[in-house]
Amino acid sequence: MQSADPGSFASLKFCKGLVLPSLPYALDALEPHISRNTLAVHHGQHHAAYVERTRSLVKGSDLESASVADIVRYSVTQSDRGLFNAAAQAWNHEFYWQCLRPGGGGESHGAIAQMIEDGFGSCRHFSHEFVTLAGEQFGSGWIWLVLDGGRLRITATSNAGTPLVQLQVPLLAIDVWEHAYYLDYQHRRLDYVDALLTHLIDWDFANHNLGMASVAGAQATVERQLLPRRDLGA
Repeated sequence: MQSADPGSFASLKFCKGLVLPSLPYALDALEPHISRNTLAVHHGQHHAAYVERTRSLVKGSDLESASVADIVRYSVTQSDRGLFNAAAQAWNHEFYWQCLRPGGGGESHGAIAQMIEDGFGSCRHFSHEFVTLAGEQFGSGWIWLVLDGGRLRITATSNAGTPLVQLQVPLLAIDVWEHAYYLDYQHRRLDYVDALLTHLIDWDFANHNLGMASVAGAQATVERQLLPRRDLGA
């Protein structure tokens, strides 16, 4: 499979403008694996703060009407990391919410299942490697499943790091900042990651991203424009 230009892919299915997107499910929809309290704080306070910080930093500039993805790609080249950190965290969180769904998790299916079989030997081995890398990640960050050169890779980024500014296409992500899990799991990060992989990861979203990457790779000159966010319902 030809890899997509991440610049042409990464802004798909995201809200236009610097606004806090609604969650694609109800606050209690991911219980008991992620509590209503955790979602309310994580989305309504942490994610909202990153969006507001980004908005305040670009106010009155040419970036004020830009997408979050475009702000991330611009700001990564700047010496002052404040805008990048805020915008990248806003983008990462919007992506993360879409990686989860009630009744998800378990064995992969669709086109990505064969790629996982080819790349990791089995979905069980994939999950083991994902959890292991989450445990090895020092401090705050993100664990990603990405398409890299036509193959799947599990990778980690620290703090606000994101594949959006690398030659990789993000397919799935799990937030391993403490605010993502501490209210429910305290120090047990690995239990949190395992619970998401077992019960919440949205393989349909991963397959959607894989399909969009294939289209973008085959049609490299397609106009870059946002598509409406998917509506998973409440």
